Amino acid sequence: MAVLHQIWIKRAHGGRMDAATTATLVEGRGIAGNADQRGRRQVTLLDLERWHELMDKAGGDLETSARRANLVIDGLDLFDARGKTLHIGKARLLIGGEVRPCEQMDEALPGLQTAMRERWAGGAFAEVIEGGEIAVGDPVKWAG
Repeated sequence: MAVLHQIWIKRAHGGRMDAATTATLVEGRGIAGNADQRGRRQVTLLDLERWHELMDKAGGDLETSARRANLVIDGLDLFDARGKTLHIGKARLLIGGEVRPCEQMDEALPGLQTAMRERWAGGAFAEVIEGGEIAVGDPVKWAG
């Protein structure tokens, strides 16, 4: 079964990512305390296995925080998930699309931005459609 592997909260735009063991997802807003609120890109998600594949391909050893995604999921492929509903603990997220990698990825590791353009390797963004408390280790699954 897939699980929530890590939680990262960005307190300011362009700021560092702070690790957390728990967080509150707020319906229609995103993660409480996170800089990105409202809109369609309330929460960003990263597939841990894809991240490890990218590191192997690009010859790097970066922590997942370098991707700047809020939630790192272990055991769930996010590829082509637009329109799907994801359950994390008791919360629900609606996947809005793929997160396109930016130039910050090449600043972290040369060639990473290009490598991330395949199979949604940059992760996905989502809206919170049902809020709730989440914690590292929570089960993650697709609705239905």
